[in-house]
Amino acid sequence: MEELETFRHEYKYICSQGDLTVLEHRLNAAMEPDEHAEADGMYHIRSIYFDDPYDSSVLENLAGVNHREKWRIRAYNCDDSRLALERKVKENDMIHKDICPLTREQFDLLTAGRPVPVTKDTPQLLNRFSYLIATKGFAPKVIVGYDRRPYVCRAGNVRVTFDTHIFSSPDIGAFFEKELCRRPVQRTGQHLLEVKYDEYLPDWLLHAIQLKDMQRTAFSKYYLCRTYDVGGVAWAATRLPEEECV
Repeated sequence: MEELETFRHEYKYICSQGDLTVLEHRLNAAMEPDEHAEADGMYHIRSIYFDDPYDSSVLENLAGVNHREKWRIRAYNCDDSRLALERKVKENDMIHKDICPLTREQFDLLTAGRPVPVTKDTPQLLNRFSYLIATKGFAPKVIVGYDRRPYVCRAGNVRVTFDTHIFSSPDIGAFFEKELCRRPVQRTGQHLLEVKYDEYLPDWLLHAIQLKDMQRTAFSKYYLCRTYDVGGVAWAATRLPEEECV
């Protein structure tokens, strides 16, 4: 019998530097830092997002399709010893993620647009993604990077993260380089707060993150990073029919 996917709640907010400072002060006293964070409580995340030749993932996001999925390869702190293939599914405000580890050799194959050879030990998720590359033309589209400060709370399996310095880069070959061509995708002083939990959000935490100036958003890092090319030209306007470019 096929195992049912378990979904979590996900809410996102645009916050200012002032909001972030207040929230960090509140959460430092009430939540635990993520065990994978560095000594300063942060880590750097980079992901390569894949899409088909029709950019279906972007267009589904633009159209507000209820059930969407994205495929990405993720690394932490530019380290090729901790690579993961991820499939993220979103339905309304609920998300589900499938994850499997990757070797550097597998990473090199996938980012070159080549499927990974199938063996009896190949994870099912990797087999599925290799099939998409071989049959649907999935290919790397953009690098999305940012600095993350994560907090966790065991009650409700809650995770709160602050993402800052969000950028895009077309330079797939320089994925592991600390300095690479990049383009900021948010205004200076603007950051992203994400709240994820299973069945309930503790009342104290709900009150802790309530700031009057924060905006809840359907923010998609991949969509935002694909909306503009490196030269700043609106990408979406070049992909939509003329009657929709108004």
